[in-house]
Amino acid sequence: MRIEKKATLISSSVAFILVTLKLTVGVISGSVAVLASAIDSLLDLVVSAFNYFALHNSDKEPDEKFNFGRRKLEPLAAVIEGTIITLSALFILYEAISKMVQGSPITHLNASVMVMIASIVITTGLVLFLNYVAGKTGNMVIKADALHYKTDLLSNGAVLASLAFISLTDYTLIDPILGVGISAYMLYSAFPLIKEGILMLLDAALDPQSVHKINKLLNSYLDISGHHDLRTRQSGSDIYISVHIVFSISTSLYDAHLVGDRIELALQSLFPDQTVHALIHLDPYDDSNMEDLD
Repeated sequence: MRIEKKATLISSSVAFILVTLKLTVGVISGSVAVLASAIDSLLDLVVSAFNYFALHNSDKEPDEKFNFGRRKLEPLAAVIEGTIITLSALFILYEAISKMVQGSPITHLNASVMVMIASIVITTGLVLFLNYVAGKTGNMVIKADALHYKTDLLSNGAVLASLAFISLTDYTLIDPILGVGISAYMLYSAFPLIKEGILMLLDAALDPQSVHKINKLLNSYLDISGHHDLRTRQSGSDIYISVHIVFSISTSLYDAHLVGDRIELALQSLFPDQTVHALIHLDPYDDSNMEDLD
């Protein structure tokens, strides 16, 4: 089994343990902040499971049904994850507002503090492991997973701080206030996740900086007269580039093909962490201004 898949299995197992601990203590204590953290860990479990599913299936070779592979499972999973995060954040917001209005004491405060300390220690170890795997493999899914758990460290630290504040002051209103803050943070985090996933599913072009790099590379080749119809998109960790390069009409097909091969290798070097699929059309003259003939 690839180390990336092992990493997602480990993160899923850790998330399951954290969900069990936090959910049990959150329900018993009545702390909205701990309950919110439990739901956040539940989302981590879903995210890690989706990541494993995406890695397992997106790596499958193209076949008769999926001629271009299954790379779009990754952005599809991102959209689903973002939607789940949004719905959960709205639930946490509802619970926090309800507690502000009705008011209810927090019990088993010491247990809540201990479970949050344990959560921070366990999550720190997981982040260090995921960073190691991401650095070794360069896998974008693992990098995203590591970043997600890093944000959990911040939210867990905030929950622990609020519980410590309550234990010192008995000011329990800080608990639902923090719940509102966590829900707002979750909504803020979910939006770019959903947006990026949808754009990738719709075959949006690469960012302007990447397109500029590609154009700069093509313009540097003296063997070609020019290029046009540059089109780009990304599907998971794969980048697709289509472009017409123009040669002199006297250039042989053999020489033109050699240049095209060099350009393909150069395009791959522009994006070392992704797999580049380049479709290069060899034009013997510039036909970019020609109108279609009926």
